[in-house]
Amino acid sequence: MTVTAPSPLPAELDSRRTYRAAQTRDRSLLQQVGVSLSASLLILLLGIAVAVVGLPAVVGGTAMTVLTQSMEPRLPPGSLVVIKPTPVDDIAVGDVITYQIRSGEAAVVSHRVVSKTYADGELTFITKGDNNAAVDPEPVQAVQIRGTLWYSLPLLGWVNNALRGSDRTVVLAVAAGGLFLYAAGSVGSVVREKRRARTADAAAAI
Repeated sequence: MTVTAPSPLPAELDSRRTYRAAQTRDRSLLQQVGVSLSASLLILLLGIAVAVVGLPAVVGGTAMTVLTQSMEPRLPPGSLVVIKPTPVDDIAVGDVITYQIRSGEAAVVSHRVVSKTYADGELTFITKGDNNAAVDPEPVQAVQIRGTLWYSLPLLGWVNNALRGSDRTVVLAVAAGGLFLYAAGSVGSVVREKRRARTADAAAAI
């Protein structure tokens, strides 16, 4: 004797389909949220890479970090400042310049030009921090100037400090690559889940 299981009633089939559809929607929603978050982080990382590495490289500029309060409120500590080479004759009063505190030494500061003077035929600049009460004690010579402020971004200076030299490019590339692979995997998972759901519905209808 052959014993067969009773066929599911239409109401049971509808209940199963509804349950599977709800599960699929929940999983798909979570996966879509994950894809959106990873895509947003990827865009953010790419933006940081462009701001810290890409754009400065295009103009031969340099990304630096503001460490003091002398240029508040415009440039608070932790700001990323990108300076670009500028001919000294093109530097105007009101420009923010980055210059060596002592000629030939690595330490630099970024202050605003408040006046330009010629002394013995040499162009010099009087500078002042926006948050300082007095001008800087020594005039800045042309040879000390590294460049003028191109753009600044708040807080990204700390990121710039944490990632030094070649490590900066490697870390950003690895992080961006990881997020891209995660997003691609999540999209693939959503597609596979929808295919499985369609296959299950088709089988249940037979």
